Order: sequence, then structure tokens, then C-alpha cells
Amino acid sequence: MQVAILFDSGFGHTAKQAEAAAAGVESVKGVKARLFAIADGDIDWEALEASDAIIFGSPTYNGSVSARFKAVMEQSTRTAWLPQKWRNKVAAGFTNSGAMHGDKLNSLITMALFAAQHGMIWVGLDLFPGKGPEERNRVGGWLGAMAQSNDESPELSPIKSDLETAAYLGARVAEITRQLLTSAH
Repeated sequence: MQVAILFDSGFGHTAKQAEAAAAGVESVKGVKARLFAIADGDIDWEALEASDAIIFGSPTYNGSVSARFKAVMEQSTRTAWLPQKWRNKVAAGFTNSGAMHGDKLNSLITMALFAAQHGMIWVGLDLFPGKGPEERNRVGGWLGAMAQSNDESPELSPIKSDLETAAYLGARVAEITRQLLTSAH
């Protein structure tokens, strides 16, 4: 089983979330994660189609997903949407911004709607909001994993609890995907 993580990252902070989500995916026995960094260039549409689930990730800029992520959404129209190649795949999302709120929910709604238009099955978080900076889901997201990063090196932020939230989401996606695939056979 393979879970793709299709993400954009402007300064490396969202890439850290993507790596954490991948570690969470691979914490589930028999599941492999494959990272697809949008900034690296051409998208491997066949590899995404071959994946059992896709986790989307983007920084939140000006209250929405990045321009590169939006461009990939638009490119998917002919390659994946019209032929419904992602139909019934599991999907989830994560985002990061400099502000604690930063309108990250709008980015996750954009990703969830994008997944819905592709006929995908969205998985959110089932973590109650953390009460402090050391607890998972400290930002309090339900639709996906949210992180906050200061204007500093990705080695320093997002903080450990935000990365643990992304890892938790990755593991949840892997477990739910396995359940759905097992029940289908």
C-alpha cells in the first residue's frame, strides 16, 4: 500500500510537515509513503494515480493555498479529474502559516473541496485540541493538520507538537486506507 504526499513548501516549514506525515504513514506496518514536492517540477500523475491515498499539503499564504499548489489543482483537470482517476481514494491535508490562525482553515477547505471534486474520501483529525504548545493539535484543527511557524529556520519551527500532529494524520490516513482496502476485498 502506498500513500502519496503531494505538497508545496515556500521556505521549508511545510516540507517538515510533509516529512512528519510520511513518518506517520510509515509507522503503519506495510504502508509506504512517497513525497511529491511541487517545487521540484513536473508532477508524476501516474504515480499519484497508483497511490492508494493522497495527502495534500500547502503553506497558507494570504488566507489560501500557495499559487504553485493552486496551479497543480488546475493541471489535474485533464490528467486526473476528467477521467476520475482519484475517485474513491482517501485524501487528507495539512497546512502551515506564520500566524497562529492565519486563515489556515480556508486552505484546508480548499483542499477538501478539491478532493471532493475528484470523488475522494476526506479524512480529518480526531484529536481534541491541545491545551498547550507541547500537545498535539495545539492549533485546534479538525479538517486537517495545522501548524504555525515563526519567521526562522525550518530546523526551529514548526515545533515538535505540530510535527507530531502531522505524523498522527499520516498514520490515521494509512490506517483508514488499509481498512477501506481490506473491506473492499
